[in-house]
Amino acid sequence: MRGASADSLAAATERLEPLLSGAQAGPLGDELFSVARLLDSSAALRRALTDPNADSEAKAALARWLLSGRVSDVTTDVVCGLARSRWSAARDLGDACEHLGILATVAAAEQENRLDQLEDDLFRFGRIVASDPRLQSAIADRSAPAQRKATLVARLLHGKVGPQALVLIRQAAAYPRGQRFETLLEEIGRVAAQRRNRSVAVVTSAVPLTEAQQARLGAALTRLYGRNVHLNLDVDPELIGGLLVRIGEDTIDGSIFSRLSEADRRLSGR
Repeated sequence: MRGASADSLAAATERLEPLLSGAQAGPLGDELFSVARLLDSSAALRRALTDPNADSEAKAALARWLLSGRVSDVTTDVVCGLARSRWSAARDLGDACEHLGILATVAAAEQENRLDQLEDDLFRFGRIVASDPRLQSAIADRSAPAQRKATLVARLLHGKVGPQALVLIRQAAAYPRGQRFETLLEEIGRVAAQRRNRSVAVVTSAVPLTEAQQARLGAALTRLYGRNVHLNLDVDPELIGGLLVRIGEDTIDGSIFSRLSEADRRLSGR
């Protein structure tokens, strides 16, 4: 988001934080996802709630009328606050509801000491999908009903991931809102990392790292970036040896494959 939308989302995130304590965080996340789906279903509704020329209290009153009896008072108040804000594009309101839903669900995982598990569950399932063309196609199929994809994910992950991971993965698969499934999982992972002010490093190695190696690498990256770094580990035998580390837009390539490729380019004059 940019401009007014970015400012409005930042303000909404700040207002949301006091609401993320106790047992209400999980249900709040579920309801914000349902509001995002409601907004996605009606362009006219999105325009009415984001009209820059309309009175802010009138927009909040419309949101309250629409949501009365559908969601909790807490969720209604959150959405009314969004309706009072200014948005650069009508679609940004739905994006904001989805983002706040992710924040609330991640906070619920934090309260249950499941943040590490949540990040690991998201990363592992993302890798599973990336390595299975049939599963990737089934999730990416825009013509498939959302409920079918939600059921597929629930069946695959039942008893294998934490409850918050299941909610978030199911949401990303069934309601991608124009984004790639893998991109959504990465974004959710970043939200989880930011929840405890740390970064996520995707570490690819030729062979699995030992616990001691993981600890040394984590400590080195923490010193380098000045904040805690969570490691998501992947294995690619084609690297031959060394490591490939990605943190946000940064790439640290220490793989033998990369060095051999560079040497080949130099010898061939490319």
